[in-house]
Amino acid sequence: MAIVVHLAVDPHGSEPSYVQLAGQLREAIASGEIGPREPLPSISYIAQETGLSPNTIRHAVSLLVDENVAYTIPGRGTFAAPRT
Repeated sequence: MAIVVHLAVDPHGSEPSYVQLAGQLREAIASGEIGPREPLPSISYIAQETGLSPNTIRHAVSLLVDENVAYTIPGRGTFAAPRT
């Protein structure tokens, strides 16, 4: 089942686009909109929703992985980390 999350990034905002996107995904995970071990939206979905480049999206997702908010399984995708 695909996770549908509304994402909007302000290209003229005070924060870089990847920081805004990471914050929105982090909030979706914290609020339970994306549950533990559920997949994050795909890069193509996020690109279509926000107009961001795939590299910008990967940068945002890598922040979440570095913060242990999400984890990646090669060939499967990126998932919300289990709550501790």
